[in-house]
Amino acid sequence: MSFREKMICSILLLIILTSCVSGTLVVNVTQTSYQAEENQHITLEWTFTTLTKHTLNSLSIFCELLTDPRPSVLFHLHEGVEVPEFQDEQFAGRVQWDKDVLREGRLRLHVSRLRTEDSGLYLCKVFTSYGRNSGRCWLNVTAAADEPKPQRTTVRPEPKSLGNIRILYAGLAAATAAATVAVLIFCLFVFNPCFTKSTDNERKHLQFTAVSV
Repeated sequence: MSFREKMICSILLLIILTSCVSGTLVVNVTQTSYQAEENQHITLEWTFTTLTKHTLNSLSIFCELLTDPRPSVLFHLHEGVEVPEFQDEQFAGRVQWDKDVLREGRLRLHVSRLRTEDSGLYLCKVFTSYGRNSGRCWLNVTAAADEPKPQRTTVRPEPKSLGNIRILYAGLAAATAAATVAVLIFCLFVFNPCFTKSTDNERKHLQFTAVSV
């Protein structure tokens, strides 16, 4: 067998072995698509097959948002230990994960304060001593709806006829008040004893003046 034939056989054997090992590990997503608004919180979840004889020390996970010109690292776990230094600035301080469920083959990533630029395809790669595989899901973050503006109170103009009626009522009220005042003055002069006494005195004075003349 020539050197070239040996190389071809070695490459084919490596491909077969890699396929078999990768087939041992299956990675799935709980949802293939997520929908949310900016400033909300969301939980992205992947599941993968586990073997009881393996520990978290043999587990590495690498999750990223596939964007141009380069992917943004969402989460990185190396041999069971989180490595936040590899996390992209876009997700810094906004990603939490549940370590307890990781042993069950579940990866939960809680992303807070969502932004519209967080939208896109997320790829999560899982590496173990018994294989490697990946799963992907789509996240769509829309802009938050604008808050309703307070309604302004609109003052409607009064109908012209209604204004005329009010003017007429005002005139009648003024006339009624004037008439009332006139009646009160008349009663005051007629029924006031002082006024009556003064009138009698003036009448007697006039009669005395007439006799004297």
